[in-house]
Amino acid sequence: MLLSQSLNSCQRDSKFEASLFNVVYTPGNNSADIDIVATSSVQGKVVFDLTVVVYGLPIIQKVVNPCDIKGLDGICPMIPGKTKLLFNVPVSGDAVKDVPGIAFSIPDLDAMVRVKMNLSESNTQIACVEAHISNGKTVDLTGVKWATAIIAGLALLASGVVSGRGHLNTAAHVAANSLSLFGYFQAQAIIGLTGVHLPPIAQSWTQNFQWSMGIIHVTFMQKTFTWYQRATGGTPANIFSTLRSISVQVQKRSLEMVEPGVSLAKRALAVLPDAVTGSAARLLRRGNIQTESGAYVVYGIQRVAFRSKIETTNLFMTGLTFFCLFIIVTALGIAAFKGIIELCASKGMLAKDRFLEFRNGWRIILKGIMFRLCLIGFPQIAILCLWELTQIDSAAEAVLAVVFFFALSIILGWGTSKVIRIARRSIAMHRNPAYILFSDPQCLNKWGFLYIQFRASAYYFVVPVLGYILIKAMFVSFGQKAGLAQAIGFLILELAALIASSVLRPWMDKSTNSFNIAIYAVNFVNAIFLIIFSDVFGAPGIVVGVVGVVFFILNAAFSFILLLMVIISTAVTFFRKNPDARYQFMADDRASFMRSQTHLTTTTELDALAATARGDKGGYKSGLDLDDDVGHLHPGYGGNRSASPVSPSMPLFPASREQSPFRSASPAPSLGSHAGPPPSGYRKVNNSSPWKRGAGYE
Repeated sequence: MLLSQSLNSCQRDSKFEASLFNVVYTPGNNSADIDIVATSSVQGKVVFDLTVVVYGLPIIQKVVNPCDIKGLDGICPMIPGKTKLLFNVPVSGDAVKDVPGIAFSIPDLDAMVRVKMNLSESNTQIACVEAHISNGKTVDLTGVKWATAIIAGLALLASGVVSGRGHLNTAAHVAANSLSLFGYFQAQAIIGLTGVHLPPIAQSWTQNFQWSMGIIHVTFMQKTFTWYQRATGGTPANIFSTLRSISVQVQKRSLEMVEPGVSLAKRALAVLPDAVTGSAARLLRRGNIQTESGAYVVYGIQRVAFRSKIETTNLFMTGLTFFCLFIIVTALGIAAFKGIIELCASKGMLAKDRFLEFRNGWRIILKGIMFRLCLIGFPQIAILCLWELTQIDSAAEAVLAVVFFFALSIILGWGTSKVIRIARRSIAMHRNPAYILFSDPQCLNKWGFLYIQFRASAYYFVVPVLGYILIKAMFVSFGQKAGLAQAIGFLILELAALIASSVLRPWMDKSTNSFNIAIYAVNFVNAIFLIIFSDVFGAPGIVVGVVGVVFFILNAAFSFILLLMVIISTAVTFFRKNPDARYQFMADDRASFMRSQTHLTTTTELDALAATARGDKGGYKSGLDLDDDVGHLHPGYGGNRSASPVSPSMPLFPASREQSPFRSASPAPSLGSHAGPPPSGYRKVNNSSPWKRGAGYE
């Protein structure tokens, strides 16, 4: 079939507009069902100059006299006022013989019918309307959404399981790749949220990844959000409840500045497209544009909401709720897993040394996972919260937007500052940032999500990453009415990200660098496509149509390759006896400082005995929190705070430079009964906590 659900004006001061336009042509029975509610301000006989445009190329041009078609009362002759037409008209084979068969099979057909209405007597053009044609086939598929969501979720889950088994190197690689994959999905979704006009196939493809931004339709939730908005003084949108009587026009062009003749007040309220300004459109308080004829116009974020079957005023609460549910479900799942493995261990169904690190320090691990989820959800929260501040759907929702945006920003900012301070302290004391960052399991489990995917010397790279996310969110949220500005901003931002990642190569090893640089390269190409879609070059329609198809093919193929890589690398970890051997040792020598249950089983047993003697559990003392800046060494070495986790015979913080564990140093002086007094300053230096010895604790 071929169908159209909206009739858009393509002329200023058009004398004919339709608030409802539903046309379905079925070639099986050669008939068309037409349902129109139109408003006319002209009287007299008219003729229609009809043009069918496919991918920017006109393929059919005909002149049609409505008086030759039966049942068009109110159109022949045309009379002023509102006209409602509901009829079925037979379509002869000759009328569609020029339509190629591919038009009924290619997904997200980019086709349009433009009709110019001319008065028969004077041949004066009184109106121009156009209808976008679809064939019902699309690349916006539920299967793609579920597949990408499940694979990304399982990869994140697998990294936690592998870490619990003691393969920390493998877990770091799986986590880094799964996070990068999730970030790429979010980048695809963000393109769909821009105010730039996207070809139909690009709109549908980016719609597949809106789940990564928490934009998921659940019927009962939508009813709850509508009730909440009313209860807090807001006015919910009602686009979907009026679909039977009012059309929704999916924005064709980016919203640029109107001509200077438009009043300043109107310009301040809304920057309307050419087709809308000519019909004296008005902007409702909730941000939904509605023409004089009553039809709604959606674009950018509102376009995504409409395609997701979510009212535009419910979009913010939808994304926010799913973010909160994501965190709550994850926390409950970790707590349940803790309970299950403890029960299995007590019943003898699980070896006592399995998941030992998780069982002993599960609270710190849980805290680190919650922080990691904040990092994953930051693009979603930043865009939706900032956009909500431009909409103010209700006072309560505006407050929630402010609270969540600043809460996540402060959490991630605080974590980033902690990592930088810890790394600098490690450099000052050991000339190596990896020493403290990777030797203390509480630091690694709590703040590791910010730096474990990078090499130790690039611990700071999380700062530009967070800045990149925040700037992109601002472009999307505040630039909804200026698609060209968004496209240019994205191009500059993606180019800077690609150059920085290619030159600095901050990730942990060569394969992870290649994985991420490839993602940034594709994002940069997508930014170039976005510039072309904005029509800044005035390219022919066929060029934009072809680029839209190339956009889909490129990103579909690249997504498939990334998914395969993540699936294979994750699956291998569960079938190899020692998956860590698959990865090369990293240049920052982090493995020397990280404790692995797989390789240090003897140490683990000694640690357990030492912990029992001290009265704490597995070395994790209750109430221990790095936020106090009073940290402890690796719990496995809690009984000897002057020992290095690399070599217990070596002092952790030597008194002199020559005793550094990174140089050829002599062992710690003997403290036996026959030994003389310790060297001057040795006890004073080695008895102090490595955290207290940093800057600010002299």
